Amino acid sequence: MRRSHVTTVSLLVALALTACTNAKDVLEPSAITPPAASAPAAQGSAAATVSAPAPSTAATATTTAGAPAPITSAQAAAILSKTRLQIAPIVGASVDAATPLTAELQTRARQRGITLAGSQDQTATHVLKGYFSAMTEGKDTTVIYVWDVYDPSGNRLHRINGQMKAPSTGSRDSAGADSWKSVSPATMQAIADQTIDQFAAFLSGKAS
Repeated sequence: MRRSHVTTVSLLVALALTACTNAKDVLEPSAITPPAASAPAAQGSAAATVSAPAPSTAATATTTAGAPAPITSAQAAAILSKTRLQIAPIVGASVDAATPLTAELQTRARQRGITLAGSQDQTATHVLKGYFSAMTEGKDTTVIYVWDVYDPSGNRLHRINGQMKAPSTGSRDSAGADSWKSVSPATMQAIADQTIDQFAAFLSGKAS
């Protein structure tokens, strides 16, 4: 039977509270050259004339402030190049499942121009904490994931969550205790790609 989204998220939260942190540790940082990207800057529209006692310069500033210019590709690349992302130990996934995940996180981060910081690095700008669960139903296994993005002070800034269904590739019992044996490396790599892409989109959309 198909489970509701609310039930799925509740299960994941409960798992995150009780799971052992037996997953792959953080990745070491590497020097990254941000990809060269450029796009024509968005052209601002002229401010409308307003009949008001306030000075015209103030009226113009108020008008333009209400509609911030969109971020260009070059600006987004600059934001990502200044980011140092630290990945906390992953909760809930087996070591075998976490290994291709963390490897692909590193690869995708390089492609997006993001530097990964080590576990002892004090210069990290963001910390990514992941919580995972796997459920097998019939011939399919669904991996549910939640990533919380924190600043260095421990304030949560953003949440990335989702799920991915893939054909089972290994043995499991009816209760799903061995569901992680059914998860292929390709599934975990696809989750890593989506995670970094959504993290990059969050950073690019956050700046003004």
